[in-house]
Amino acid sequence: GAADWANVKWGSIYHALRALTASGSLVDHDEVPGRTDYEITERGEAEFQKLLHEAVRRPHTRPDQLGAALTMLPALPRTEAVRLLRERLAALEEIRDKARAQLDEQVDRPHWTELYGLWQHTAAGGVVWTEGLIARLEAGAYAMAGEPGSPGRPGSWPALLE
Repeated sequence: GAADWANVKWGSIYHALRALTASGSLVDHDEVPGRTDYEITERGEAEFQKLLHEAVRRPHTRPDQLGAALTMLPALPRTEAVRLLRERLAALEEIRDKARAQLDEQVDRPHWTELYGLWQHTAAGGVVWTEGLIARLEAGAYAMAGEPGSPGRPGSWPALLE
């Protein structure tokens, strides 16, 4: 479930909701006694899009950032998702190639080759996976924002609200 990829402490969710409401990113509606519904504001949508774009575009050492972004990937138009993934791919190729070069240069501390080897193999795996996701998206996999069957913007997903 979400606990496996989101790195969320469930007790902190309510604090985060209050903080997001205080910052103007969410509006709370407590029309039903004992229940509060939240709606994302324009400010919140802008921040969401910024964070989503960054998580898709940039390789991070924390896999939970990419994991969270992948669950929200349909909030992006297909062409935008592919463009961001191509940026990620270029960054991963650069990391892989730099690590490969460092492997060849490491003479004084040969045991450091293990670190550079780890970086190279991690980036190489990321390259292969990212190429595959780009190919799947270009082939029409998944309903993306603006397409028939797309869930639409977060907060407007009717199947989740019913």
